[in-house]
Amino acid sequence: MSVAETTPETRPAWFRPAAWANLFRERPIVPLLVILVVLVVLSEVIRPGIVSLNWAGVMVRAAIPLAILAACQTMTMLTGGIDLSVGAVASMTGFVVATLVNGPGLWTGIAVALAAAAVAGLINGIGVGVFRVHPLIMTLGMSLVVLGLANVWQLAMVQTGAGVPDLFRRVGAGMVAGVIPYSLVVFVPVAAWVLVTLNRTGYGRLLYAIGDNPVAARLAGVKAWQVLIVLYVISAVLAGIAGFLYSGLTNVASVTLVDSALLPSVAAAVIGGTSILGGRGGYGGTIIGALILTVISSLLSSLGYPEAVRQILFGSMIVFVAAAYARVTNES
Repeated sequence: MSVAETTPETRPAWFRPAAWANLFRERPIVPLLVILVVLVVLSEVIRPGIVSLNWAGVMVRAAIPLAILAACQTMTMLTGGIDLSVGAVASMTGFVVATLVNGPGLWTGIAVALAAAAVAGLINGIGVGVFRVHPLIMTLGMSLVVLGLANVWQLAMVQTGAGVPDLFRRVGAGMVAGVIPYSLVVFVPVAAWVLVTLNRTGYGRLLYAIGDNPVAARLAGVKAWQVLIVLYVISAVLAGIAGFLYSGLTNVASVTLVDSALLPSVAAAVIGGTSILGGRGGYGGTIIGALILTVISSLLSSLGYPEAVRQILFGSMIVFVAAAYARVTNES
């Protein structure tokens, strides 16, 4: 065999580092699917017989609220921002509906909760888009405001807990034949809307433009402040919908219910290929990222690891994947 035949240039394309880097850059969903399959196989190896149609349905059911919450992070991260208020907003909406369901009624409670979420998003958008407050600071501050107001609401209602509406429990936790989650009725339209918005509309192109090159977008006549206000309102409303599903899935209404899902929502978006620097990414990868995190959580539970270990793992994954993605895409 000649020297030329053993050089890296003559190796099959799939064995070259450049080919893998290009795959992660152009089609991140492909390696993500491979990782998901490996995790499923690993789950079966660790606990033989666990992988079944029912298990797959349970994984999808658990991943759906996280995927919706991660949609908030995906859309805001595309502009170079982030929304740290989604956990507080989601918790608040589920709790508000639970406190109103036996009084004004379920649909009034849903309307009030989503209106409150939209107001929180509007304030976030004004702070980020008009007053140029950094998204991390603005949304973190708003999360504390929402949590405080939710606690005030709890005291005003003289309740330490509340009942989750039957509709939320049925949609959030119910499954058809133990396989197909009812929550797909909510998730499919939401996911389709996000995907179409990002990939097929002018507004989606504006989000990418602002994140990729805000100066060029401004010179092109884009009114970034208007785009950002709408963006954070959308993010808050999506968080509110996720809060309904979390409440139904866990059968719990609490002002801190979804706080623990904040870090996984960021991790799902980052793992899915959305750049924290803005301008690159998409929601398809985020959905797979949410599934990956859900299977990992199930795997860690099978091994007996506590929630603290999961949080450490998810945080490490954000750092590692973000660094790897920045290297692959030549971002500084």
